[in-house]
Amino acid sequence: MNPGTILLLFVFAYFIGLLVISYFTSRNSDNQSFFIGNKKSKWWLVAFGMIGTSLSGVTFISVPGTVGKFLGGENPFGGFEYYMMVIGFFIGYFIVAGILLPLYYKMNLTSIYTYLGKRFNVEAHKIGSVFFIISRAIGATARLYLVVNILQIFLLENLGVPFWVTAFVLLLMILLYTFEGGVKTIVITDTLQTSFMIISLFACIVYILSNLNLSFGEAFTILEQKQYTHFINTDVNSKTFFLKTILGGMFITIAMTGLDQEMMQKNISVDNLKNSKKNMLTFAGTLLFVNLAFLFLGGLLYLFAMQHGADYGQISTMVDGKEVITNTFGFKDSAGQIKNIMGDDLFPALSLQGHFPMALSVIFIIGLISALFPSADGALTAVTSSYCVDLLNLNEDQQKTEKQKKHLRMKVHLTFTVIFFVLIMVFKAINDKSIVYLIMEIAGYTYGPLLGLFAFGILTKYQITKKYSILAVTILAPVVTYLINYLVTNNTDYRIGVELIILNGFLTFIGLWLVRSKNVKNIVNT
Repeated sequence: MNPGTILLLFVFAYFIGLLVISYFTSRNSDNQSFFIGNKKSKWWLVAFGMIGTSLSGVTFISVPGTVGKFLGGENPFGGFEYYMMVIGFFIGYFIVAGILLPLYYKMNLTSIYTYLGKRFNVEAHKIGSVFFIISRAIGATARLYLVVNILQIFLLENLGVPFWVTAFVLLLMILLYTFEGGVKTIVITDTLQTSFMIISLFACIVYILSNLNLSFGEAFTILEQKQYTHFINTDVNSKTFFLKTILGGMFITIAMTGLDQEMMQKNISVDNLKNSKKNMLTFAGTLLFVNLAFLFLGGLLYLFAMQHGADYGQISTMVDGKEVITNTFGFKDSAGQIKNIMGDDLFPALSLQGHFPMALSVIFIIGLISALFPSADGALTAVTSSYCVDLLNLNEDQQKTEKQKKHLRMKVHLTFTVIFFVLIMVFKAINDKSIVYLIMEIAGYTYGPLLGLFAFGILTKYQITKKYSILAVTILAPVVTYLINYLVTNNTDYRIGVELIILNGFLTFIGLWLVRSKNVKNIVNT
């Protein structure tokens, strides 16, 4: 039997397992079980499942690929620099647990953007939800595209399966097991999927160490000698300068976890605040270990590839009359040219092109799917919840029966599935990874206004009474942020990296301060 067919059979069996879980968890489900799991989720299940959601398929592929990526300079390779951002994440989770979770539980929220409505006005509530929906739709589909594209290139293309079929089938899978149960189902399936992802991670580490006949300590020493293990980038002008990476990671967590309906939807599904905090802090601690393991795996992948004939090289091309040098890493073809697999393509290429045994290829593909589904199913469920609760006011609608509300929610869920599919096909038409990352960066701009809005609401007692003033500020802040980033990049040696969201949030805060009303009143978070 064709190896690709064998891998597909395992994917199919895996999906059947998800459907079985969905069947049992979605029985007698209603809108509240879809939105917040009837607040009966076990904190330890949520904590473990959120690991998969946070890491996603992009992390599963990209983080290992960065370790041996040739960048030049004082530290020629990417190394473990990403871990500084992980430390920032860790600090951010403590802030979310200490400030935001108590606020959400005190107000008994289904959608966290309801806070903005109660703190300011309906305009703020709707704006918060819209920013989230746009951001999640773009970010989730970008991640989906990258993973779908990998499956297509390394597995399904040789079987004659069109790209649109691959994307359609994967989205259909996600739709089928989230359609009824929502968060109630996702809490269980994400736990299962995180388990498979971590099994895949450690199975690959164990296999490579065994294949290279190395102990953990010996492998780390070799990685250190090859300059793969440095954690700290001391170049102030660099995007990955360690201090701004830590600070940026902290604010990214506050915004993209604490102010994100997808992530908070799972947290507030836990029965009480104490257990929700346990979930958040357990999850934060586990991520420190798991991300370090992914970085270590990345170094091992480069060692394994070099042991089996891969090497670094350069490709010279002419662009607009100028010579452009591209650094490469990979195996030489029959013509002696290196086929570049440096970065994102390294892990899939080794796993799916005959360099690993079939058993490990199966483990990889299940791990990849397991990394894909938690980020995609959570995003799809969260944007559905936000649209229904925040924009349609489904919970407050007294005119519709529960059956009618459920039917409407299902229609919205199906509509967003179609939107996700269209966006994936748009990314395919662009067919440029750099464009995808650019779009993901643009999606990050939308969290800045959320950061500024929530910060202004929590840290001050001022009201915003002028009509459309919040809308104007939340549109202008990302625009000004973009202009500042453009001017700095083109006129200085400094490169703005993850601190972009801080700048965006700060500008939003200042804008809200300028349009504030002088009147203050008692507010819900005091």
